[in-house]
Amino acid sequence: MEHTLTGVLLGQMATAGHETSVQRWQRRLLPSDLVEAPGAARSARDWTVDSTVFALAVLIGIASLHSSAEAHDPATFVADVLLGLVACLLLWARRTHPVGVGIYAIGVTVFSAFASGAAPIALFNVALRGSRRALVGLTGLAVASISVGPLVYPSNGGYWQQVIFGWLVLTVVIGWALFSRVRRELILSLRERAERVESEQRLELEQAREAERRRIAREMHDVLAHRLSLLSVHAGALEFRLDASPAEIGEAAKVIRESAQVALEELREVIGVLRENGDEGVPEPPQPTLEQIRSLVDESRAAGLDVRWRDEIPETAPVPGAVGRTAYRVVQEGLTNARKHSPAGTVDVTLSSEGSVLTVEVVSRGEPRVTDTGLVRAGSRKGLVGLSERVDLVGGALEHGSDGKGHFVLRATLPWTP
Repeated sequence: MEHTLTGVLLGQMATAGHETSVQRWQRRLLPSDLVEAPGAARSARDWTVDSTVFALAVLIGIASLHSSAEAHDPATFVADVLLGLVACLLLWARRTHPVGVGIYAIGVTVFSAFASGAAPIALFNVALRGSRRALVGLTGLAVASISVGPLVYPSNGGYWQQVIFGWLVLTVVIGWALFSRVRRELILSLRERAERVESEQRLELEQAREAERRRIAREMHDVLAHRLSLLSVHAGALEFRLDASPAEIGEAAKVIRESAQVALEELREVIGVLRENGDEGVPEPPQPTLEQIRSLVDESRAAGLDVRWRDEIPETAPVPGAVGRTAYRVVQEGLTNARKHSPAGTVDVTLSSEGSVLTVEVVSRGEPRVTDTGLVRAGSRKGLVGLSERVDLVGGALEHGSDGKGHFVLRATLPWTP
């Protein structure tokens, strides 16, 4: 009955995957070394079981001592009681010292009938918690004790009757203990597996959050960097061109206002998409396409950047939407960097295709801008990192760096399946 209840509770604990999911009243009915870490303090269930086991060992010992009373004189009777009482008391330490308690309890049964109640309990505990070598050794010691004991106390009955009864008890005790051990190890393995799955789920959740943070940063950079660079260029022109005509000032203010308005709208769209991410029925805003690169170039030209555009892609080329969107982001990043680092230079933007590979190249020609704090060509390169991830998603490759002539080259090769 007790083992059935324990099995049910352990199954609930293993299914839950963590000890804190077991209710408090259930934890009181489980062994402490299954609910807590090994070596933990006794639970209420442990105190009940230990007290019952001790009382049972004492009762069996008293019955055995009574049946062998005729074979004792006063001295051996006292010695029998003392040896057996120590064996019963040692049962309280059977969890932490199973082998030592087993050796003593089984060994003294040759001379102490009182210890015959503690011996099977100690052997059960060794089979449940001890090593295979310890179980084999103590089983041999028990067989020897069963064979010698009837010779010391012949008044307990016939020799073979006692031996056969002892072997029967030995078989039942070891078989029951091994069954309990297998079940306990199975429960522990299920709990460990559940905890590992829970740990892996937490790790996957953290990785998903980190990926989402990177995605948010990439989207914010792609959407805002282009617009804010336009604002910076025109605001800088107003700052340094104090002699500009009212018409020029008005035109620059108009571009600043329009760029700021578009930047706010795009920011609102990105935040809305991220906020509603995962909700069904929420449409995402239209994504840029390959055809919109021309408008992107025109915006940069309007901002004062000298852009030379060359499109060598046949009109019939079946460029997928994901590849076209990535090409748009590559050109956007290249033009943004050119405005920030060398606004007085020339930028060559080239789109070409060969077979099923689209090549996007942005070459910034010109000296890097110099400020009071030095060159600004290097930058933080966070945009290039995010862009590299985008290119990797479509199976492409991204190259960036100086070409040896002082020109900064950003080149992406984007394959697709026709």
